[in-house]
Amino acid sequence: MPRFRVAALSRYLLHGQFSTRGCLRSRAGICIGTDTIARNLAQSKIPGSSQARAAHVEAASNNAPPPVHVPLRKQLKEEAKKQKSLGKKKKKNANNQVVDGWELTVGIEIHAQLNTAKKLFSAATTSFNDDPNSHVAYFDLATPGSQPIFQKETLIPALRAALALDCDIQNISRFDRKHYFHWDQPSGYQITQYYEPFARDGRITLQVRDGIAAEDGDGVSVGIKQIQMEQDTAKTLAQPGDVHWIDFNRVGVPLIEIITLPDIHHPATAAALVRKVQILLNATDACVSGMEAGGLRADVNVSVRRSDDPSAPLGQRTEIKNLSSFKAVEDAIIAERDRQISVLESGGTIESETRGWSIGSTETRRLRGKEGEVDYRYMPDPDLAPVIIGDDLVNHLREGMGELPDAEVDQLIQRFGLTPKDALSLVALDGGKRIEYFWNVIDRLAKRFGPNANSPEYLSGYQLAANWILHELGRLTSERSGEAGEDLGFTEDGECHRVPVNHLTDILLYLHQRKVTAKVAKELLWAVFRRRIPDEYPTIEAVLDEENLWFDELSEDEYVELACTAAEGQDEIVKQFVDYKQYPQGKLMFLVGRMIRLGAEERIDPKEAERVMKHVLEEKLIPATHN
Repeated sequence: MPRFRVAALSRYLLHGQFSTRGCLRSRAGICIGTDTIARNLAQSKIPGSSQARAAHVEAASNNAPPPVHVPLRKQLKEEAKKQKSLGKKKKKNANNQVVDGWELTVGIEIHAQLNTAKKLFSAATTSFNDDPNSHVAYFDLATPGSQPIFQKETLIPALRAALALDCDIQNISRFDRKHYFHWDQPSGYQITQYYEPFARDGRITLQVRDGIAAEDGDGVSVGIKQIQMEQDTAKTLAQPGDVHWIDFNRVGVPLIEIITLPDIHHPATAAALVRKVQILLNATDACVSGMEAGGLRADVNVSVRRSDDPSAPLGQRTEIKNLSSFKAVEDAIIAERDRQISVLESGGTIESETRGWSIGSTETRRLRGKEGEVDYRYMPDPDLAPVIIGDDLVNHLREGMGELPDAEVDQLIQRFGLTPKDALSLVALDGGKRIEYFWNVIDRLAKRFGPNANSPEYLSGYQLAANWILHELGRLTSERSGEAGEDLGFTEDGECHRVPVNHLTDILLYLHQRKVTAKVAKELLWAVFRRRIPDEYPTIEAVLDEENLWFDELSEDEYVELACTAAEGQDEIVKQFVDYKQYPQGKLMFLVGRMIRLGAEERIDPKEAERVMKHVLEEKLIPATHN
């Protein structure tokens, strides 16, 4: 190895500058150079590196604009148009869970980024939206002489996740090196726990409400083989001209890999499992974010065999990598199952390989031949000591786990009468923050209802709260609202920046007490969302007073008089309510619509108008047709 001059070493150590003579980067098209080193040195607070850091930030801001988020629905539509133009039509998902004569077997590997402040083996902070290469330690770049230092605090969220998945925590676990070369892995190996993971033998139960396939009946139990801690890789940003930019902020970010047993036999059930794992990880505060934000990824192993011989060995499996949505999990499994069946029925054989999947595709694509354990050359990491986990720590975490999502969903169904679908959505949305918001609203409503807040008469008020928090709040930021992409701003403690708990509670209380109409209540919600309340009006009550929006409902006699007026000249419609085979609900609503148009709309409750019109028809108008 040639000797370096002292001046050259000084420029490298103090200013992040070094000669690029003889470097291979020009051939590889991968931008890892002085800018990256400068950023790394700046992170380490080395004197004299501020100029290099400023240059790097300026280059990053000029050359790497933040990617524009494209909603999944839009991606699917664009991909469908592309497939249609190519003459490929996607199969309908009518009855795609089974193929007669064949049995599908699926195992899943889920990679989740842990909610930690530090990386797994360095003191560098975890970063997801900061400037590229701004949180990189020497070990993250495999700088010669640097060594891994296990950050003990990263173990806590991993243990919470394992307990939520009913795993047995291992008192002793060890780290292994998994060798492979790729530009996103500077050291040439990944540190993982292949042989002695920290958790084994877990189980997760899926119910009908979780979205499993109908063929799985009332439920299915899926075994968890093991959960292991491991490093994440760098983030690759593809650029025009076969150039790739590398962001090393993600290198060394702690992951857990959850490996299931091959207990899944239907695509919908596989998607349901990934969805439920994400809900569990969010509920235990173990995971940074979900699939939609890139914090959780799934690899699926798919094989098929003839169903006429259950004792036959499982078929050759293929692996589909990096699925980033629940829909992608289901669709990719269906496509790969159908491909394997087609190959076998034509007399071919299934190769052990890794395959890829694109959003909206109709088939998987080959990426590479599957590497085996021998190719990875697993070996114990000689620089890391065993991880010793005491029973006292495990018991402490288990006692502080709190209520898991299944128990919370059961409570929502039994206490408030929500549908399983609504209860699950409420628990899952916004990483568990929306359900905390719901409980805060419920607590405030209960105080406003008074000492009898748990009596059945107030149940409809709590159901109204669930409906609005689930649906009306969602409409504020929907594509049709003109506010698409806006963030409601839910917080960990159950508050919402755009629709504070106290304002929504006031709206729901007045709506439940029928002091405002549903139309006015929705207008008030928009006023809160757009900050007219409190910028223009301090409270909900103030805007109702100043704008005279209180509901002054018609009396019973006024409703009856209005119903009779609306029915005048509608003899042919009234006759349809005599000797009918099926009650003409549409005609009834037509008459109710006339009531609202002819009367003072702000004083009419549509449900009350419907009740009165039905009563007038039965008691006055229909008998009159017989005279």
